Amino acid sequence: MLPASPAPSPVTGVRRTVLGSLAAFAAAVLIAVLGWAAPALAHHVLPPGIPSASAAQTQLNGLTVRAKNDGSGYDRSLFPHWVAVDSPCNARQFVLRRDGHTVQVDGNCQPTSGRWSSEYDGVWTGNPSEFDIDHMVPLYDAWRSGANTWSTDQRRAFANDVSSPQLWAVTASSNRSKGDRDPSAWMPPRTAIHCDYVKAWVNVKHRYNLSVTSTEKSSIQSTINTRC
Repeated sequence: MLPASPAPSPVTGVRRTVLGSLAAFAAAVLIAVLGWAAPALAHHVLPPGIPSASAAQTQLNGLTVRAKNDGSGYDRSLFPHWVAVDSPCNARQFVLRRDGHTVQVDGNCQPTSGRWSSEYDGVWTGNPSEFDIDHMVPLYDAWRSGANTWSTDQRRAFANDVSSPQLWAVTASSNRSKGDRDPSAWMPPRTAIHCDYVKAWVNVKHRYNLSVTSTEKSSIQSTINTRC
């Protein structure tokens, strides 16, 4: 007959109880501070249409390389933006609903609750007013890369394109830091997104037949080689 298994030590049972209580307390504190479970437990959501590295390489190879025009005649109003794309949602509201977590909206499609992550800097928020919707290829860069010859309808489509990787929900600070700069002059501070960032940039320029400068192309190529 096998000997009976020894009874669990009272000390072991107490230790487990204490550890379990500490874990529960830590989780409660985290929820109280953040207003939800730890952000690391939620996956990041990327815009649609980001190509594979090989597809992005092919698209990059096909882009026209030339200097940007001087930007004369540009005005942001020439790109009607935040228009209705899925009534009653405008493009900004659509992206916040598309790329957030557990997002609830009111009858006008304005988010009333949810969580959002900024891929550019890793910041999370429960307040959508803290986030901008960034145009991956800025409107001014597009103008200087060929959009100056487009019709208003084409520019409207570009500025509100929710089916490509053109619109990203990010912190206002990262969007303002980027400004109108291309990848040769600015990259997101969060290096983990660098590969997807340049693939998205290339894809948008490919979709809209926009040009790149030689410096811009070289910088993108370097990122594909080292980050993808």
